[in-house]
Amino acid sequence: MTKHQIRVALTATLLLSLPAIMAAESATENPRAEPVGFVYGIGVGLNQELYQDYRRRVVPIPVIGYRGDRLSVYGPFISYQLLQQDGLTLTARLAPRFAGTDASKSPVFEGMKKRRTSADAGFGLRYDWQQLRFETSWMHDILGNSDGYEVRNRIGYQHRFGPVFVEPHLSLDYSNARLVNYYYGVRPEEATSSRPAYQAGSAWNPALGVSVATPIFFGGMTRLGVDHRWYHDTIADSPLTDRQRGFQVFFSFSRFF
Repeated sequence: MTKHQIRVALTATLLLSLPAIMAAESATENPRAEPVGFVYGIGVGLNQELYQDYRRRVVPIPVIGYRGDRLSVYGPFISYQLLQQDGLTLTARLAPRFAGTDASKSPVFEGMKKRRTSADAGFGLRYDWQQLRFETSWMHDILGNSDGYEVRNRIGYQHRFGPVFVEPHLSLDYSNARLVNYYYGVRPEEATSSRPAYQAGSAWNPALGVSVATPIFFGGMTRLGVDHRWYHDTIADSPLTDRQRGFQVFFSFSRFF
């Protein structure tokens, strides 16, 4: 199966959930409590790319921001809590989409119009029940590059081993046809003898992963996340791609001022 383009939405989810895990370490009676204050650190994402001759994308992300009662700002990722009641949390979100490429990254794009990075805005809904966490979000391209949207769905199980938190998770994400076709389609005027025109459709993209977090290093929170994702046929069949599945890795360290 397939996936839409590079998934910093994954990175955004990891960053936005960091403070909750920090608080979990310091508050045994209430492991979901969220502290307030300024935070700083560094994060980096490593993604196996789908495009031919473009094996990996490394995305460094400075973590500089603020966690308030409702507002969370972590570098370019912004979240505002609209509702919280009985384990249910509704947020408005703004996040970059580190996607796209051009001929400087892969020869398969020679003669094609650049596919640009963008910015997404939307809503997230989270429900916590005991050690289970259910999440869904809807994010739309607000810069009009793809003019598409993505729906992300995830279920995770949090378990504590002393000062170490481990969360295996399962996700199933949906990217609509506009989003997928922008990054993986080939327009008629871009077609060549070795790169036929291609119209990509919508995609459901499943993934399995695990994240580990601990506060034992340097007075801050260290987190590592690994996902294995399967890509929908509409992306795997694109003349621009040569991969059907791949890994995504995220590492971060952050602490409060």
